Amino acid sequence: MITTWLIFEMAGTIAFAFSGAAVGLYKRMDIFGITVLSVMTAVGGGMIRDVLCGITPPSVLRSPEGLIVSIVTALVVGFGYPLFRIPKSGKWVITILYHLSDTIGLAAFTVTGALTAFYRYPGYDIVLPVMLGLITAVGGGIIRDMMARRMPVVLYMDVYAIASIAGGLLLCALREPLGTPLASWISFAFVLLLRFLAIHYHWQLYHPHRRFRRIQRD
Repeated sequence: MITTWLIFEMAGTIAFAFSGAAVGLYKRMDIFGITVLSVMTAVGGGMIRDVLCGITPPSVLRSPEGLIVSIVTALVVGFGYPLFRIPKSGKWVITILYHLSDTIGLAAFTVTGALTAFYRYPGYDIVLPVMLGLITAVGGGIIRDMMARRMPVVLYMDVYAIASIAGGLLLCALREPLGTPLASWISFAFVLLLRFLAIHYHWQLYHPHRRFRRIQRD
């Protein structure tokens, strides 16, 4: 289980570090701002998870590989961006890369959060793994968006937190019959698929204001 955790932890760190750097570029921050946003997106959720689990200091401060990887990712994106200047007509490429990295990070950290619960507290089968997976998956993104002075995507994005919750529930359900490694990969793939389908088909949760506007027009 430790190897599985490490694989998803590194994949999520790189993916979220890229998404944080992309937001920093969009907000026209300097290289320090881009790096801070990248690091907080990549390790913020994991730090919150560790504190809630009583892991102090958080694992990223005791084994700083994730911190180093997120800094390197931010520097590569920040200094490499001028070399690959994309015309305005091709800005959709940046949007696709952002959604791709953010979705990979969401799926990977959903798994690592749940696996942390399984490892630390083996007697808790559903609620704790699902909630730790959710917190790990969305915590860094919330910090990123608040620092960038925008509404956190988890509060309005189409099927975002719900995808993490569904992935955590699936992992809990499949862990016993299939084993932790296989269940982890299936859960990871499920979150990816659900998010990509939601983005492609513009799936939305219920919005009271939209319903209210329709009633007003009628």
